[in-house]
Amino acid sequence: MTSPHTGRPTTGRGWHGDLLDLDAYLERIGYAGERRPTREVLRALQRAHVTSIPFENFDVILGVPIPLDVESVQDKLVRRRRGGYCFEHVVLFAAALERLGFRFTGLLGRVTLGADKMLPATHALLAVEAEDDGRTWLCDVGFGSGPLEPIELADGVEADFEGRRFRVERRPGERGIDDWWLHEHRSDGWLDRHTFTLAPHHTIDYVVGSHYVSTHPRSPFVRRPFAQRFTAERLLVLDAAAVTTVRTDGSRAERKVDADEFGACLAEEFGIILPPEDVARLADRLDAA
Repeated sequence: MTSPHTGRPTTGRGWHGDLLDLDAYLERIGYAGERRPTREVLRALQRAHVTSIPFENFDVILGVPIPLDVESVQDKLVRRRRGGYCFEHVVLFAAALERLGFRFTGLLGRVTLGADKMLPATHALLAVEAEDDGRTWLCDVGFGSGPLEPIELADGVEADFEGRRFRVERRPGERGIDDWWLHEHRSDGWLDRHTFTLAPHHTIDYVVGSHYVSTHPRSPFVRRPFAQRFTAERLLVLDAAAVTTVRTDGSRAERKVDADEFGACLAEEFGIILPPEDVARLADRLDAA
């Protein structure tokens, strides 16, 4: 398909990849392959990123501001080996793509999860082109539960990543602007996960969305601790005191984590190590569901 805006996307328009410690980022995600803007490298980078860096909202609960400049994001997600939510993930991934020479466009979507009402545009994504491939690829690295790899951005495309199925749909929208939808197949059938247009967005647009997500009283992220750790075999979810394991075959197991084991749970199961005082403050919110 054609690029998501007029002409080809530019490399690095405002994504500040020059500020990224690329070696440290690639070590963080366990990627040791070649460094070229190819389809195979894009595939491997997304898989490495989504299975290495967890999704979490702990700074929101702790009242810590969430800056989206590259230096701050890489300090948190790379050097301190924390996780983050979609805006942080996408800013970091975009900086790496820029350094490697990919062409891409930032997108902004609305998480729907089957809702029949209009919801705010608070989800960051990327539309990416590789030098050896004429297609555009949807990279959704900040949702916390995959996809494992990029999905071709074309109407009707279905993708299956080791049992996790996704479908892309294009629908006519207002004023001739198409709406795109990403559907995920779950145990009870297809669920629309989010919708977006191909209008270009930039880091400053993400700052606005991040401010809403991290401060508005109706945002789900201000209410209780939430984290996800994703691999090809399972999705691990912390929602307040509930820890749920969802496997590729759809089977689920749930348990409750107590305040005195909360820090160990974060470190051992989510790979997140926090200072004891932060663990204690988060543990105080485990009953906020």
